[in-house]
Formats: sequence, C-alpha cells, structure tokens
Amino acid sequence: MRHIMFNQKDIAQIEGRGASIKNVDAQIEHFKNGFPWMKIVGPATPERGICVLSPEEEREAEEYCANASVDGKCKFVPASGAASRMFKDIFSALSVLEDGKDLDPDDPGRRLASQIEKFAFYDEKLFGEPEDSAAFRRTALSKVLGEPGLGYGSKPKGVIKFHRYADEVRTAIAEHLVEAQAYMRGADSVCRLVVTISPEHRGLFEEALGEIRGIYEKRYGVRYDVEFTVQDKATDTIAVDRKNRPFRTDDGSLLFRPAGHGALIYNLDKVNEELVSIKNIDNVAHEKLLPVTVRYKKVLIGKALELRDRLFGYLRRFDALPDPRSAECRQLCDEVENFFDRVLCVQLPLTHDCAERVSMLREKLDRPVRVCGMVRNEGEPGGGPFIVAGKDGSTSLQILESVQFNKEDKGTADAVGRSTHFNPVDIICCLHDYKGRKFDLLSHVDHRAGFISSKSYQGRELKALELPGLWNGAMSDWNTLFVEVPSDTFNPVKTVLDLLRPAHME
Repeated sequence: MRHIMFNQKDIAQIEGRGASIKNVDAQIEHFKNGFPWMKIVGPATPERGICVLSPEEEREAEEYCANASVDGKCKFVPASGAASRMFKDIFSALSVLEDGKDLDPDDPGRRLASQIEKFAFYDEKLFGEPEDSAAFRRTALSKVLGEPGLGYGSKPKGVIKFHRYADEVRTAIAEHLVEAQAYMRGADSVCRLVVTISPEHRGLFEEALGEIRGIYEKRYGVRYDVEFTVQDKATDTIAVDRKNRPFRTDDGSLLFRPAGHGALIYNLDKVNEELVSIKNIDNVAHEKLLPVTVRYKKVLIGKALELRDRLFGYLRRFDALPDPRSAECRQLCDEVENFFDRVLCVQLPLTHDCAERVSMLREKLDRPVRVCGMVRNEGEPGGGPFIVAGKDGSTSLQILESVQFNKEDKGTADAVGRSTHFNPVDIICCLHDYKGRKFDLLSHVDHRAGFISSKSYQGRELKALELPGLWNGAMSDWNTLFVEVPSDTFNPVKTVLDLLRPAHME
C-alpha cells in the first residue's frame, strides 16, 4: 500500500535508522495535535509532597543505605552533546572582537579573559601572561574555543578541565569517578558507571578516562567499570515544517533530530543493576564539597531502599492473602491507600469492588522506584516538583518542565507561584521488582508528555519533537518520593563563568 506522505526512498531511510513508519506517523500526529497540558493539582512543597528530614531521620537513612542488600549498583551519567551552550556567550564575544571592536566591561568574554588564570584549564605556555587589551582578549578566547588551542567550543563538557588541585587538574568525568568510589562502589570494590555520549566524542572520553583510570584505581582501592553508551539513532524524531509536513534537506532527504534526554530511557532500560544513581555530567563540585555530596547521596539511597522494601513488603502481604473480600484484605488495602496518600501523594479513584481495588493497588505498588533530591528554589533553572492528576484519575508526584503546563490557566499559575523547590537531577532509582526481575522501563513512559520546540536548519525554520524527558514523562509511572537536599549538593556548570563560583574553586 502506497504511503500518502512518504515515498520508497523515505521508507528506506526510516527503516535504515532502525525506526518504523508507524512511529514516524505517530510523531507527525503529535506535531498536528500537540501534547495535552499536565493537570497540576498543586505544587510539591514541604507541607505536602517534599520530605524534609530531621538530622535523626538523615542518620537513619544513611544507616539503611549501609545495611540494605542490593543486587548491583551503577552510576548513570547523561553526558551527550558538545559544550557549545556552555560557551555560547564566549562565541558571541569572539565574534565582536574579530570585527575589530572591544567588549563591554561586563561582557562574559571580557570576564573570562580578565580572570583566565583562575580557570583550571589555564596554561601559561598556551595563553601567556594576561593583559588588559582587546588583542589579548581575542587571542585568549580563540584559544579556549578553537584549534590551535583547547578546542573547547566543540568538545563535550565531560572532558573539559573543571577544577584545579595542588597536584592535579580534573575534568568533569574525573570528578564523577571520584564521587562514584565514595558512594557507589560494590561489595567487590567495583565502581560501575554508564556514561551517555555522542558517537563522535567517544575517542575524547576514552582518552580522558585512560589518563586517570589507573591512577584513581590505585588511589581509592577500586576498579572502575565504565561503559560509554550512545543514544540510539532509532529514537531520533522527524522534523516538520510550519505546516507539519516532513522537513526535507536540500537533497530531498527527511531530517531527523536527537529526541532530547528522554531518549535515554532506552539506555537506562539496558542497565542490569538494581540501584542506579543519576546525575548530570556538569553537576560536580570541587572535592572540598565531597563530604556533603556523599552524605546526601547516601541519604537518598537509604530513602530509596527503604521505600523499595516498604512496597515489596506490601506486595508480599497481598500474595499471602487468598481472598480479596476478607476483612484482613480490606484492612491491608486501607493501610496501603493511606501510605500512598500520606507519603507519595497518590490518591486513587474510588472503587467498591474488592477485587478491583486489590488489582489497582498491586499495579501501583509493582513499579520502579525513584527518590529525587529537591533543592530550595533560589533562581537556578530546573524542572519543578508538582502533584499531578494522571489519565487514570489518580494523582502522583511528577517533575514538570515549564513547557508541560498551561501558564494561562489561573489554577496552574497559582500552583507554579507557590512552588518552593526545583529538581537538580539528583535521582536514585531501584529498577528490580519484588521477585528480583528487571522492570520493563519502557512500559512506564507517559507518551503524552513530550515537547515541541521551534528550531532551524541552514536558516530554515522547523519544528522539533522531544520525547518525554528522562526524569519527566519517561518516569511518569514510577513510584516517586521527593526529598529536600541542601543547595551545596547542586553545582551545575551551565556556562563557563560558573566555574568561577566558590563551589568550583580551591
């Protein structure tokens, strides 16, 4: 049967990427119809939705982390893409200088050049002695961004030198190795990391890892098992023009684009370990903050394992009850519903049928677990924690991006205005069920939670589709707990000047 939108060459291109016509058709329907707004019930706050632990509760969580059994540990580090956004302002500044003009006093490029000696990547042989001149600024910025020089404008964040120490300089990936040995080493002293990269950056990451692996293994008494994984091309999404027609390049080919970090749910689904810590490549700090980082990682791990065991216990108790109409079963249902409401903000649709009630509770219990650190909102960018009503009528805790909710809706605007925290992507996951089997993570994705954005290709406007974000819709159907963590645990490097913040200096 002839496809109304694609010719045989198109179909061959789609199938050659490992995708299917059915999925591409569904993507085009999303462009045409959009995605539904998330129905916000209210913000997750310390009053309801965010767990604020006392010092004693933090100690108990650390103890639980130390004593609970786990079927393997892994640190999952999203690190795909180049650092071009990190240096966006510096590219603009260099363009001004190359036009023969000088920079304003508060221009980011001028700040970088004037404080170049403070950055871990400064090398006197490469940059020379700093000078207060347009010529030096132009030379310094060009050497930071291009070749000959550091070439940071096209390299991934993971291999950029972030921090200086008395006897070494560490890249972002190096800091992740140091962190991992402190809270994610296994009983066999193996530290397993899965790092998501772009294919073209594999050589750079392997070189950076090769320079430090042996040194750190000897220093910390561990063995690092590091896997570099790439986003599957089959998860790329088709681009369309303003009229929602497939966007075509100059040679008539279809244009596909990476579908955002939501595509990484496919990579995460391939992880075999039970306990997984997720933390972005740029969210690392100088080792002086390692004690607080490690402590609260262990707190989050403890809370995740405690939640896992609570849910497993309920499922085993249901297994032991043969009659869903018994008083004992009704009592257990009441207990579970109260726990869901009180701890996870999950309220279920009312039903008077005993068997249906048990089935619904079991289905809600038997899901992957995530515990997300939440930081007080002090103006940093990040997704927000909310209580959301789902398509099945139940409520749950979700991390939403601003593009997912209708800002024109008065109730939504009020909920956003009352929000107190944001998500720093500090997440602990439990990926095995109560019988020791891996969850199928792809079956817990809310496919209605994608994003549509405006982009361009060679000067032509297009619309791009992002899959439900990894910690947004891709984890929509997980059992979720939000826990407040101190701001000292969140130190992202979104722009190069962030490296001048105290958290990144000696």
